Amino acid sequence: MTTKDIATSANTVLVLGATGKTGSRVAARLTARGVSVRPGSRTAAVPFDWTDRGTWAAALAGVDAVYLAYQPDLAVPGAPADIQAFTALAKVSGVRRLVLLSGRGEPEALECEAIVRDSGLQWTVVRCSWFAQNFDEGAFADYILAGEVALPAGDVPEPFVDVDDIADVAVAALTEQRHGEQIYELTGPRALTFAEAVGAIAAATGREIAYIPVPRTAFAAALTSYGVPADEISLLDYLFGTVLDGRNSATTDGVRRALGRAPRDFADYARAVANSGAWAVPAQT
Repeated sequence: MTTKDIATSANTVLVLGATGKTGSRVAARLTARGVSVRPGSRTAAVPFDWTDRGTWAAALAGVDAVYLAYQPDLAVPGAPADIQAFTALAKVSGVRRLVLLSGRGEPEALECEAIVRDSGLQWTVVRCSWFAQNFDEGAFADYILAGEVALPAGDVPEPFVDVDDIADVAVAALTEQRHGEQIYELTGPRALTFAEAVGAIAAATGREIAYIPVPRTAFAAALTSYGVPADEISLLDYLFGTVLDGRNSATTDGVRRALGRAPRDFADYARAVANSGAWAVPAQT
């Protein structure tokens, strides 16, 4: 990458989901490169809220590029309408480049990708498999700490992608001209079942962590009893029941095409998190 790439393509970047798993990493990497970052979140100095379109214009003012991460997921109802309205406003606001975080194997996400590609702006799609970091920063972290992971995943393998790889690809797309009009489908280097992923975490931590497959109905009922909102339960049920059906089990070369290196292996991710102490269980007193 040359100085010209940064200067001409990413003078100010709006990073949506700036407090999330990918957005926080994208923002940190851009800042380290000397790129001006505008965090996009409800609590930012210039707030951005997907549910309040009145916040969008101020967040987009003076922005050259956008890391477009939609909350909670491109698969939820209303996402295409929001993406359509946002991209149209981005164009009239002077934005030149969009980098869309998308989900692998989701028909609804493909609809949103098409909107971005047809926006008239320079675009890059970063289409991802399940995040490895869901086990330490997301929905499965408490299960790992409890020593029992009960999920309706069955024996379908998934090539979990490391969020650090996603952030590296997104930053490259935001700061280098050569990534325009590219779809990077990102996975890890191998597919693991959820049982194998939990086994890798158990090996890294030296703890006994059980994986228990459960029916979708039982999983949804358990989440309901814990007070999880109905729309979040519906999304998780969709992801486990529809997307995790084997359609995404194959690995891809997206990380290597974008970055010229191999993606990070799940076992390396598990060892790094274990060494950080994130999965350490407090001693009983």
